[in-house]
Amino acid sequence: MVKKGKRESETPTKDTFDPVAVEGKTPATVVLLLNSPEEEILIKACETIHAFADRGDENKVSLLGLGALEPLCQLITHGNKLVRRCAFMALGVMSTHTEVKNALQKCNIIPSIIDKLSPQEETVVHEFGTLCLASMSVDFVSKALIFDNNGLLPVIRLLSSPDPDVVKNSLEIIFNQIQDYPSRSAIHELGGIPHLLAQLKSEFPVIQQLALKILQNITIDKDTRITFREEQGFEKLIDILKNKDLHDLHAGSLHIVANCLNDSECFQLIHKGGGLAQLMEFILSPTLPEIQANAVKCIARVAQSSENRNILHEQNVEKVLVELFSVNDDRVKAAVSQAVSAMSTNLASKEVLRELGAIHPLVRLLSSEASSVKRDASRALSDLTHNNLLNVMAVYEVTGHEPLVRLLTEQCLETVASSAATLSNMAGQEEIRYSILSQNALPALVQPLKSKDSHVLISSALCVATLACDTASRTEFKNAGGLPPLVNLLDSKYKDVQKMASLAVKACACDGPCAVEMCVLGGLEKLQKINQSEHQKTVFSEMAMTSLLNFNLPVKYSLTGFLSPTDHVTDLFYDSGKAVAGQRVLSLEEHYGQPVNQHRAIIVINMAKHAAEETVVCTEEKQHHLSGTDISVKGETPRKKKEEDKPKNKDLPRAVSQSPLQRHCKMLNDQTLETLVQEAKESVLLMDDDMLQYSALARMVSKAMGGEVDTKNMATFEWTLHISELKFELQSNVVPIGMIKKGTYYHRALLFKCLADSIGLSCSLVRGEYNRAWNEVQVLDGQAQRYVVDLMHKPGSLLKINTPAAEKYQNI
Repeated sequence: MVKKGKRESETPTKDTFDPVAVEGKTPATVVLLLNSPEEEILIKACETIHAFADRGDENKVSLLGLGALEPLCQLITHGNKLVRRCAFMALGVMSTHTEVKNALQKCNIIPSIIDKLSPQEETVVHEFGTLCLASMSVDFVSKALIFDNNGLLPVIRLLSSPDPDVVKNSLEIIFNQIQDYPSRSAIHELGGIPHLLAQLKSEFPVIQQLALKILQNITIDKDTRITFREEQGFEKLIDILKNKDLHDLHAGSLHIVANCLNDSECFQLIHKGGGLAQLMEFILSPTLPEIQANAVKCIARVAQSSENRNILHEQNVEKVLVELFSVNDDRVKAAVSQAVSAMSTNLASKEVLRELGAIHPLVRLLSSEASSVKRDASRALSDLTHNNLLNVMAVYEVTGHEPLVRLLTEQCLETVASSAATLSNMAGQEEIRYSILSQNALPALVQPLKSKDSHVLISSALCVATLACDTASRTEFKNAGGLPPLVNLLDSKYKDVQKMASLAVKACACDGPCAVEMCVLGGLEKLQKINQSEHQKTVFSEMAMTSLLNFNLPVKYSLTGFLSPTDHVTDLFYDSGKAVAGQRVLSLEEHYGQPVNQHRAIIVINMAKHAAEETVVCTEEKQHHLSGTDISVKGETPRKKKEEDKPKNKDLPRAVSQSPLQRHCKMLNDQTLETLVQEAKESVLLMDDDMLQYSALARMVSKAMGGEVDTKNMATFEWTLHISELKFELQSNVVPIGMIKKGTYYHRALLFKCLADSIGLSCSLVRGEYNRAWNEVQVLDGQAQRYVVDLMHKPGSLLKINTPAAEKYQNI
């Protein structure tokens, strides 16, 4: 018993609180549990979130909205490894969604993930940690953070993990990282090449393909290629190529092989090691056409280097290529054509390819239904026939020019350019040129001349230049509408296009009608603009300008101030004076249409015709071509004026009531000039001595234009008043030379040139300064001597060139 007044002593209980099973029926409840201090609850919550997120993208977005991301980012660094593992699993699965990935980039989680990729962590952490980084490394900022936090080294080490998911994720991270150059160059420095090569033997195709893609990217770098070669990477690729069971890896392997072979030093080392011979064997071995095509493309890429081409030639690559023409696959044929094109830069290869029979199959490919095949075959033929007559003849012998002409109408611009270039190469041979022309090649070139592609324009213009070498072909090209687009090319912003267009213009300008039309189209002005630019001017543009001017002597004399003995002055030649820089030289018809002004008179050559109607019609047509101006009255003949035609006001000049065209028709009948020509023929031509002929003609010119004028009396020789009176009488700025009775230096020099040309005497016409002009002649007096003809002061005197007397006559 317990005595009264005493109580039983109390002792502390040892019982703990009974565990309570927590059941979260909503995602929101589970997310709240991520903030629990209880590790068991954290583990359960992370597991639940992982399972929930793994069911679909909607669940991932829902968890993001409920705020699961921030506590999970904190839990991956938890001291309990089970909590870390489960947090990584949940975070990794969620990170595969774009919105979650974007939110993760703001959480600065990358350093924490990289820290947990150490060897001490569990494989599960590695798996889901790399999954997070793989998702995030697509973003540029995340890639930079991974690199700056030295994330590549632990990722490369994880390539040795026994877990294939870890390896796959690590490869994806590396692939994303190497899109930036710093990471690309760091891979081999951190020892990544051996690990990548090891993954080529993986049992999982996705891992093999990822490793190949990475190697394709990093072997662009020279230092990486050196490491790759030292690790026997090329040999391992050849082993893959030889293994038909690994055909899915062949395309990627060939890409890496091409990267290695593009390096001349690497290529030579591989060649010495027998790698090139093995590659040739693989190319010829039966395999999938796509793989075979890629292998040949690899050769085409390698052949871009001259050193590599020499080695390939030594390995008889031409024989391999020709054999591959027999493969019945368009991809292979196109690739072989590309390789032939590349090898054709080697002169020896050009010969070997012809001897092995490469040209005939290439010509057959021009008729292929595949656009790519026609494109590459035409390019190969262009390269094979460049500066190689034997190859040109070989193409012609199998009628290759016929499909080439047809290809000028192709939609593929490269095909058109190559076909035109090949035809240009062939057109140097007369027989071949006429065969090409017989296929309507020049009309077919009109549309390519309107192209926007510079290569098409260059090849097409060059083809026109080589084909338009006779009157018939030039006429055909003109009638087909080829001159307008050709002249337009002179405005091209590409200098090479301008150069080839100038060459074609020169070729076409050998015919008068073509030259006249090109002048009407503005060809002279365009060429003049080109030749005024030191940057644009070329020999071709100067030659084209000269060719056009040879068929437009008035403009030539205005621009250059010189007519050679071969430039014969004929009807409708006019002297409008020295051209003003930047202004177009007006046509004769335009001068006729202008009102009388105070400027220098336009002196025209127009001898009378026996058939007046023929004269007017020819004149109108010729002026129409030269000026581009419509002629409203055609076929009118000069006629005597009726009473009603005469001006009613007798005080007005006779021509004041006449239209420009009527005045033009009247002035055609320069009887005085015709009389002078006839007199020269009857008197001057009868003399046997050249000097006597020139002297006699000079005196005749002087007499016709006012006679001898002493140098002291030049100021009183009122030739300017006389010319002004003629302009007023004619009511025109254009004055026929036969009407001039008082002429100065340039009037007399032009008349002398006109009469000399009419009777077959050789002389030039030179314009000087301040109304000076003179004629130069060459006389055989023991040896050829050049003289200036005096027409003013001592008419008939021949002044030896470069003497004081001659220079005094030429200058004030």
